Amino acid sequence: MRSKDGVVPASVKSADRTVELLELLSHTDEPLTLSEIHRELSYPKSSLYVLLRTLAARGWVETDRRGTGYSIGVRALLVGTAYLDRDPVIRAATRVLEQLRAEVDETVHLARLDGADVVYLASRESAHHLRLTSRVGRRLPAHVTSLGKALLAERTDDEVDDLLPDKLISLTPHTITDRTALFRDLAETRSHGYATEREENTPGLGCFAVALGYRRPAIDAISCSVPLVRLDDPAHAAAVLDAVRRNAQELNNILRTV
Repeated sequence: MRSKDGVVPASVKSADRTVELLELLSHTDEPLTLSEIHRELSYPKSSLYVLLRTLAARGWVETDRRGTGYSIGVRALLVGTAYLDRDPVIRAATRVLEQLRAEVDETVHLARLDGADVVYLASRESAHHLRLTSRVGRRLPAHVTSLGKALLAERTDDEVDDLLPDKLISLTPHTITDRTALFRDLAETRSHGYATEREENTPGLGCFAVALGYRRPAIDAISCSVPLVRLDDPAHAAAVLDAVRRNAQELNNILRTV
């Protein structure tokens, strides 16, 4: 909210800084120092220090042993868990994901489109020794995953163009970073009704994904990730794809009644 002269009120600016700080800490694996956070966010060091100490006192930020490194705190986990517990899609998907995993014995996921990324909301891992290990809350660029491409394909090319950053990052040598090639891939996804990828975000893995059409455009999708040593078996690949499509339709039917 802005005043008539376009100035952001101080209270809103403070809230905005708090959110940006928590988002920064949530995306880093190692604690960040005050100087590193200042370099990323460019807030005045004095006010940044006060904000960090306030959030640390409330449990939203934790410090390392030396008290100089800051990371996300346990309060963020509690809020995130509350989100997972209350979300009707996640609740409805639990049984279906377990059913899908049992059918194919491969790792399955539920993810949601968030801006230009997908966020993993639920996973069930394969019992195979060779499998993908994923985690709830993981965020990946939508264009590098079959989940993301299934959801991007729900939108027009112009909408996708506006949604994605100007430069598409590459996670592996197989990641599609050319917009024209990506749009061709999305056109095939629309035609087939499912998305695929091979080693575009993780070497040695391929994936099938289907968008959940209980709402349009879809924001959620389910997928199955398979090591290429098993995916290259045509019979297994066909069985996995069939199972993903059937279980996506079952979940759609459930969600339309929620």
